[in-house]
Amino acid sequence: VEDLYELLEKLGSGHFGVVKRCRERSTGTFYAAKFVKTQRCRGSRLGLEKTQVEREVAVLRQLDHPNIMRLHDLFTSRTETVLVLELIGGGELFDFIAEKEMLTEEEAIEFLGQILRGVEYMHAHHIAHFDLKPENIMLQEKDIPKPQIKIIDFGLAQRLEDGVTFKSLCGTPQYIAPEVINYEPLSAATDMWSIGVITYILLSGLSPFQGETDAETLSNIVDGTYEFEERCFSQTSDMAKDFIRQLLVKDPAHRLTATECLVHPWIKPLSRKQEVKRSRSSINMKNFRRFNARRKWKV
Repeated sequence: VEDLYELLEKLGSGHFGVVKRCRERSTGTFYAAKFVKTQRCRGSRLGLEKTQVEREVAVLRQLDHPNIMRLHDLFTSRTETVLVLELIGGGELFDFIAEKEMLTEEEAIEFLGQILRGVEYMHAHHIAHFDLKPENIMLQEKDIPKPQIKIIDFGLAQRLEDGVTFKSLCGTPQYIAPEVINYEPLSAATDMWSIGVITYILLSGLSPFQGETDAETLSNIVDGTYEFEERCFSQTSDMAKDFIRQLLVKDPAHRLTATECLVHPWIKPLSRKQEVKRSRSSINMKNFRRFNARRKWKV
């Protein structure tokens, strides 16, 4: 790695490794180098299984979209894999929004539309992310008029193949779909449920299924019951609620797809009246800031 890249400061560290900023010697371009420790042999307690890292790399290699983090280069040894990734410097979308005075639904949709386009592209390439949550939705840079969304962390992503069912108990409790908890086959629709949850939180600052404990949260998700509390959704348009209702559907077959979301009247208004409604509705900033601060302590 160091022959081709100059390693700079540490950007963060996770369960199985560290991320450093680096500079490509030949071009001077900055990237993020993610060092992942891999197991020498199966069953070893140190590091990730090599197949798991290989799967993430294979997924990233198939994706090339402005709203998805790009893999630039790769180095592997027996005990470590280094992924040289696009450097994403704008922080998390939710942190960016929490710093704003206010945000209309129209502005929120600017970001949601980008998330949906990234997810639509992924699904068209038969890849599901399976870990969509605020921590994995970043901005390329934030001090510009129209920041660009980047979906990151494909560690749980899977290639979906016809006739092959995939089940997994993975993801973060408040964002996972009922079929994950019930250990039923997963699909692209599993990601769409997570987008429903993210939209609900973005507009209200409340998490639709959050319980006192993880067990209670999971039980609320399986029941599929949630409501739009008036005190938190008083500034929300009916179209926005309809959009959420069509995503938080227990039966995956009845959820909107990413492509259908992009033509839903809330995202793409059909009339001037719908457009005006959207620009007059706003997100509950006070509540949203509170949600975002609480999210930070948990991590």
